[in-house]
Amino acid sequence: MNLFGRNSFHRRAQPSAAPVATATPVASATAVLPDPELAGLTGEWLIDPAHSRIGFSVRHAMVTTVRGAFTEYESRLYFDGRDPARSRADIVLYTASVDTGVEQRDAHLVGRQFLDAGAHPRMTFTSTTVQLAGEDVYRMTGDLTIKDTTRPVDLELTYIGHVVDAFGDERVGFDGTTTINRSDWGLTYDARLAQGGAMVSEKVRLQFDIAAIRAT
Repeated sequence: MNLFGRNSFHRRAQPSAAPVATATPVASATAVLPDPELAGLTGEWLIDPAHSRIGFSVRHAMVTTVRGAFTEYESRLYFDGRDPARSRADIVLYTASVDTGVEQRDAHLVGRQFLDAGAHPRMTFTSTTVQLAGEDVYRMTGDLTIKDTTRPVDLELTYIGHVVDAFGDERVGFDGTTTINRSDWGLTYDARLAQGGAMVSEKVRLQFDIAAIRAT
């Protein structure tokens, strides 16, 4: 997955307090190379559902926040520690597996007013590019498809680390988040409160708390 390597970035030169009139400003750039220690992580990885959460949160009735997650999904991650640009992530989520802890609400979410799981059983995310946004923080751009609508999204991802667990499995961890406007993907439920506000906010925060295991 294109999360762990360090891409290049440009640092804009700062003007001096008293610039010389005849001086020509020259922008400087500092390349950040992939961490050599990450080369050993090159290969395929799978999300471990027992230690991961792919979820969301949304404001409800303007005063509370509803949180939920998708409990069934498939993943295929590839990371190239020597050339991070070759890394990618593909995730398929099954819409009927949405779980907010309230059965009646879950039934509403899988219905036609929201995910319409009967007609659209899967949501997908496929990465396209990644850029370094800060120390161990990356911006992954990818295509998010919901209800046959595909639009680009940017994920802010933080690399957590790499360990070998008690069973000898290699694990990597990262946290990611992005905020989308649900109506852009056809989730147009528009119930209003008596005071005039939205029953369910247009903005939905997607959250990825991931532990991935090296595929064998």
